[in-house]
Amino acid sequence: MLAFLKNHPFAVDAYFEQSIVLTFAVKKERLASMLPSCLELDVFNDEWAFIAAAFVKTKELRPKGFPKFLGNNFTLVGYRLFVKYHTNAGKRYRGLYILKSETNKLKMQVLGNVFTHYNYSTTDVTIVDLNGKFSVVSKKSGVNVQGSSELEEIELPSNSPFSSWKEARRYAGPLPFTFTFNKAKSEVLIIEGVRESWVPKPINIDKYEIEFLSELGLEDAILASAFEVKNIPYTWKKGRIEKWQS
Repeated sequence: MLAFLKNHPFAVDAYFEQSIVLTFAVKKERLASMLPSCLELDVFNDEWAFIAAAFVKTKELRPKGFPKFLGNNFTLVGYRLFVKYHTNAGKRYRGLYILKSETNKLKMQVLGNVFTHYNYSTTDVTIVDLNGKFSVVSKKSGVNVQGSSELEEIELPSNSPFSSWKEARRYAGPLPFTFTFNKAKSEVLIIEGVRESWVPKPINIDKYEIEFLSELGLEDAILASAFEVKNIPYTWKKGRIEKWQS
């Protein structure tokens, strides 16, 4: 029964007050070993793969159909790889593969780990946004991101493999799907996200420290882009399982 519950057994609604996503470029060979066999990296120019660090303020998170006042407000942190999955029906899905998930509240950690495979842990993350200047800070997780969103012209980060914000937008996230692989059962769990009016806005990153990148041996990962969205309804559909045919 517990295993069944972890497969995202019902749809979930939420409201994203603010989502800040930093996308880092890494040579594809260095990330390939982090994926299960059912997935492949979503590669740019046959050279770069990408890992995203997402920091999201949510409110009214609740099972779909429940009234908003029964929802909860959380801050979520996610580290994901950009990947592709080929379904048994021959479709190609672009999506994300979870490396690590964090939240600022124990309630979200407990419920998240009952109903998903995201392996939440609790941390002290805070997001502050004032007059176009924002910060994301967690002493426990070693995160310190400082930036601004109100500049008249924002340039791509130096050394970004992208030549334009249009190219970078393709890896802005969140992508339509998130994947989890049960190796013992050879099953792929597919979670589809549905959002409205999702138009990421480029933001400038003044400085960043993200300890998890160092834990992965990726302290030299290149900041490729950074985007923000605000005030967006979001829904995760009920998970569906597909047998992996290797």
